[in-house]
Amino acid sequence: MTTTPRPYVRPRRLRTTPALRRLVSEHRLHAADLVLPLFVKESLTEPAPLGSMPGVVQHTLDSLAAAVKEAADAGVGGVMLFGIPAVRDAVGSQADDPDGILQRGLRVAVEAAAGRLVVMSDLCLDEFTDHGHCGVLDGAGRVDNDATLVRYQAMAVAQAEAGADVLGLSGMMDGQVAACREALDDAGYTDTAILAYTAKYASAFYGPFREAVDSELQGDRRTYQLDPANGREGVRETDIDLLEGADVVMVKPAGNLDVLAEVAQRSEVPVAAYQVSGEYAMIEAAAANGWISRRPAIEESLTMIKRAGADIVLTYWAVEVAGWLKENR
Repeated sequence: MTTTPRPYVRPRRLRTTPALRRLVSEHRLHAADLVLPLFVKESLTEPAPLGSMPGVVQHTLDSLAAAVKEAADAGVGGVMLFGIPAVRDAVGSQADDPDGILQRGLRVAVEAAAGRLVVMSDLCLDEFTDHGHCGVLDGAGRVDNDATLVRYQAMAVAQAEAGADVLGLSGMMDGQVAACREALDDAGYTDTAILAYTAKYASAFYGPFREAVDSELQGDRRTYQLDPANGREGVRETDIDLLEGADVVMVKPAGNLDVLAEVAQRSEVPVAAYQVSGEYAMIEAAAANGWISRRPAIEESLTMIKRAGADIVLTYWAVEVAGWLKENR
């Protein structure tokens, strides 16, 4: 005669009902943790949908204001603004022009936000240079790290003057955090925060973003962005940015969950993760083909990022997910 096994430890007890599962849930999404990336393009007269990113558009200044207000109404924590100029040159002159599209967009976003969410700005040259790199080039066509820092300092002051609350340093130049902090402090912007793109990988998942910013990249960015094979290098970059005074550190793409978890373990400042265009587009494409269920896949992907340790998540679904969270209250 056999006896039916009776497990003494039954983890399934805590999964019995929806209410019990909700009670013991270890991680929850909150609208205030989400940041919405927004693109504003100088030459547009009406918003331009992006084919590779369903539901995402390049904005005019008018539609940008409406999008910021919508995000604030939804309870989203912040917006991250990217500018696309009509004219580009080798040094990205429009990047720090007070009348450049990014600075004008920032002023519009700040007014529309009315203090209800955090206005962040992308601080990088790739949208503004005619070669598409994140820095200025030397005579041999290589990105000149230290000359680029000078441009970043000018951009930092220009974006702070335009009203940005947080500057997103995304260029992956050595010393960028310290250089921008010095420039901001010297100009009197001691309260302007720095979000450092600390572990930004040379990823294949940025493809749709190239369309979003009309990228003119020649070559690749592997001499300054991280090798996707390297985890410890991302952690080392975190330590450097923390020493230089970063107020927030970020991992990009967010799918680098192992790096994100380790950064979260050692960081004493908030940790962000950017769910990039390719990560967004994959779920949208799979859902459109009926291969996955869209909403559960979106919610699961964001929950995994939070579980890995992100305090802040940049995602193109920010407003939509914020609406779902209101429904679930």
